[in-house]
Amino acid sequence: MKLPDFLMNLPSLDIDFPGDVVESRAIRSEDALLVFFIFHQEFALPPHSHGAQWGTVLAGEIELTIGDDVRRVRPGDSYDIPAGVVHSGKISAGTTVIDVFAENDRYPLKA
Repeated sequence: MKLPDFLMNLPSLDIDFPGDVVESRAIRSEDALLVFFIFHQEFALPPHSHGAQWGTVLAGEIELTIGDDVRRVRPGDSYDIPAGVVHSGKISAGTTVIDVFAENDRYPLKA
């Protein structure tokens, strides 16, 4: 899924994943961090936890594990990850998601 140019002009995040694997564009407020993630290649997100997160899939598919619950998340589906709950995922190439983090400093913006 191609995002509009004005969204692609948003700042990207300083994350530890190669740009040819995943791209990001972000909007930060005092209360949250909203991120568009674009996965160009299949990606295995290792188990981790942090503050509360909500997301929705725009294109593609994720096999998402939240705590002990495993499910497939497809376009139009959303997910809610409570603060501190361990989660992981297997993300298909071509997946685009919107994730909103309660921690506005979850990831730094690229300078």
